[in-house]
Amino acid sequence: MRLFLTYMALGLYAFSCTSPSGDSTQAINQRTEQSDDSLLSLVQKQTFQYFWEGAEPNSGLARERIHLDGDYPENDKNVVTIGGSGFGLMAILVGIHNEYISTEAGRNHIERSLTFLDSIQRFQGAWSHWYFGDTGKPKAFSKNDDGGDIVETAFMAQALICIREFYKDGSEADKKVAEMADKLWKGINWDFYRNGKDVLYWHWSPNHGWGMNHAIQGFDECMIAYILAASSPTHPIPASTYHEGWARGGAIRSTAEKYGIPTIVKHNAKEGEVGPLFWAHYSFLGLNPKGLSDQYANYEDVVTNHTKINIAYAEQNPKQFKGYGADKGWGWTASYSTNGYNAHHPDNDPTGVISPTAALSSMPYTPKESLAFMRYLTDSIGEKVWGRYGFYDAYSESENWFPQRYLAIDQGPIVVMIQNYKDAFIWNLFMQAPDVQAGLRKLGFQSTYLKN
Repeated sequence: MRLFLTYMALGLYAFSCTSPSGDSTQAINQRTEQSDDSLLSLVQKQTFQYFWEGAEPNSGLARERIHLDGDYPENDKNVVTIGGSGFGLMAILVGIHNEYISTEAGRNHIERSLTFLDSIQRFQGAWSHWYFGDTGKPKAFSKNDDGGDIVETAFMAQALICIREFYKDGSEADKKVAEMADKLWKGINWDFYRNGKDVLYWHWSPNHGWGMNHAIQGFDECMIAYILAASSPTHPIPASTYHEGWARGGAIRSTAEKYGIPTIVKHNAKEGEVGPLFWAHYSFLGLNPKGLSDQYANYEDVVTNHTKINIAYAEQNPKQFKGYGADKGWGWTASYSTNGYNAHHPDNDPTGVISPTAALSSMPYTPKESLAFMRYLTDSIGEKVWGRYGFYDAYSESENWFPQRYLAIDQGPIVVMIQNYKDAFIWNLFMQAPDVQAGLRKLGFQSTYLKN
């Protein structure tokens, strides 16, 4: 444990796994006196490396997974994820903003990624869920899901808008990148994914058509797809699709409570349950829930209460799992699990698996408890949960299970949401976009970002 604390204090583990040099006693003292801001920055910087050092080399995009043990049972080491790469491109902007990397290096990386995105097969402007980074060929997610994925595309489009806003008023080289991002964003045919109805459908395949037949309805991680579809200046959906499709004609409202905390909206889960915490993160990496409301909900309350329900469950700890508590371990979301992969939540917690991204990506909502969780990991578990790209994807103290594996969709929100907690950097980029503001007005939203 003391060696781990030395690594943390010196900040050396962010770039290598070698032992630090120097006076270890002094380093331990530095760690003991380390401020919350310093610890946050260290965790953020090291997690950023997943998308920088760990990027797939041909595309520059985020690998779906990185296993430090080198074991890839599905031979997918070079598979990139479109949604996770959207989170990763936002993380690259954070890296430039925080001077982890040079302005030129960051811009070159983003330009390479956008060039790749423009070169690979799209489906009415939408990307597939996965691609082979070395060849650019789509990889089917499942039997009928081998074409466009409008939700993964929305996670990428959220990043494209942030990139455009970041670069649009810069140098000629900057403006070129902004124009590339804008072209990709405007090429997405959101209206096509209505399939002629008043709801968005998640998938379309050139081989299977609408075979997946998955209508997107709230509330879950997909809200951003509707916001962007309404905001599109080229292929928009009508406002009625949001209200009838996503909001279910108003049935998205809920009076349900869990642990005495109102859920406010009906989650896409069994009656009386809430979903995994990524539902409170993925749509809100760019879309700022603070001060955001429509006729159905105040979204700051929605995501904060969702997080507080997780904390309440940890405090209650009905199954008496090791290491649970508001000032210890908490947070349940989709991640690796002792049985493969699982969408954990307070009603689906069979083996005491905690996913660090759940609490860390909730930093803007529950900073006190999220910081306490970070301290618990570093002080009480240490090197078992910490590696080359930050905290590992998941762990279980009860099962003594500490896999050295990462997933892009879990690491990305940590980098972005820590930054939003610090200075709202990504939130400000996304929310200042004129097309986003027009879309929010169209749907009847209120926000402090909306100009008169």
